Amino acid sequence: MELGLQQRQELNLLMTVELRQAIELLQYSTYELEQYIREQELENPLIQLKEKEEKPVYEERLHRRISSYGSADIPMDAVQCAEENKREELLKQAKLVYPDALTQSLLKYLIYNLDDNGFLQHNEHTPSPLFDEEQIEKGVHLLQELGPIGIGARDLKECLQLQIMYNYPENQLASCLVENHLNLIADRKWNEIASKMDITMKEVKNLFEFIQTLNPRPCSFVSDDSTKYVTPDIIVELKGEGFTFHLNDGYLPGIHMNKSYSQYLSDKSDASKYVQTQYKNAQWLLSSIEQRRNTIIKIVCVLLEKQEEFFKHGFNSLKPMTLKEVADEIGMHESTVSRATSNKVIQTPFGSFELRMLFTSKLETSDGNTVSQTKVKKLLESLIAKENKFKPYSDQKIAEYFNAEKGITISRRTISKYREELRIPPSSKRKDIQV
Repeated sequence: MELGLQQRQELNLLMTVELRQAIELLQYSTYELEQYIREQELENPLIQLKEKEEKPVYEERLHRRISSYGSADIPMDAVQCAEENKREELLKQAKLVYPDALTQSLLKYLIYNLDDNGFLQHNEHTPSPLFDEEQIEKGVHLLQELGPIGIGARDLKECLQLQIMYNYPENQLASCLVENHLNLIADRKWNEIASKMDITMKEVKNLFEFIQTLNPRPCSFVSDDSTKYVTPDIIVELKGEGFTFHLNDGYLPGIHMNKSYSQYLSDKSDASKYVQTQYKNAQWLLSSIEQRRNTIIKIVCVLLEKQEEFFKHGFNSLKPMTLKEVADEIGMHESTVSRATSNKVIQTPFGSFELRMLFTSKLETSDGNTVSQTKVKKLLESLIAKENKFKPYSDQKIAEYFNAEKGITISRRTISKYREELRIPPSSKRKDIQV
């Protein structure tokens, strides 16, 4: 075996710390950027921050949970729900109503094993080391007296049964339907329910309407109507006949250099090397922030030009536009535009949205034009809202309708995909009872 030395040249792309920082800053929202700047002040003695009097612009709205036909709310910074307070409230009631320590301990165990819907997360196959099944059953009944009927149920069936038993004991048909055919209700198999229970379709309809009045989430620890706050990164306003915009970063603290360290910049001591490194880091931070700002401004300028109809009329007028198209327009790489648009919220005259929602791929139309995916989803949502609920459209029928009536070339699978993204159930689960 012969040993030898060889010389070889290679080209490798190494990402410097500074470049990595610039890339990270592009992805930050304005709020995240503020937190990062404050962290840098703690780490770098040369950085001094000057606070500004200007306050960030917030948009407050009431957040409601997604309905079966509604689309999801835009992700945003939220005020934390008072989950702990509600549990503590139940515990305080338990201490007032039941003075003995054993019962209080039992109820405390149950309350802290409730999930966000008020269901008891207790498995009879893995029993509690503190309480047996008989005590658990007793505790659930005691808990019912403290909270709303249905709290402490193990599942949806038991939750609905408890409400019927306590509040509507005379409605035995509803109890039978929930106990034996809850899965058929979920699948909307009305004829099968009528056949198995030997009742008319009118009775099935009445039972279904009654069950809908029951509460499937008896003690929601996560509020349905929590206050949500958006801190928009870009604010677009209508001025006269055109649109203007500005970045909502006026509240960011100003970055200044601590002059008390300036004497070390020209020395050759060990302290000088440290100060020079920190000075370089501070300068790079300022440069990265300015680069981030300029990139976002360029992108928004293109959006205002290309998506003017969207800013006037909303998502129904959104044109198909990709990240690559914007990148080519401003002379940057697609990945740069992708990073600059992530985690950003844009405030428009008709609401605040994630900036990435303005980018959408396109579908071909029969006349050679294109239409955005977002517009197709809006058309799909509108069509289903107006359909005959006794004979809802199948995905195939909707695809054929779009092809024939709207001139939009689309497949059944794409319709199914869009419907699921909109959280719209399939036709079998949209069918109403026909009496």
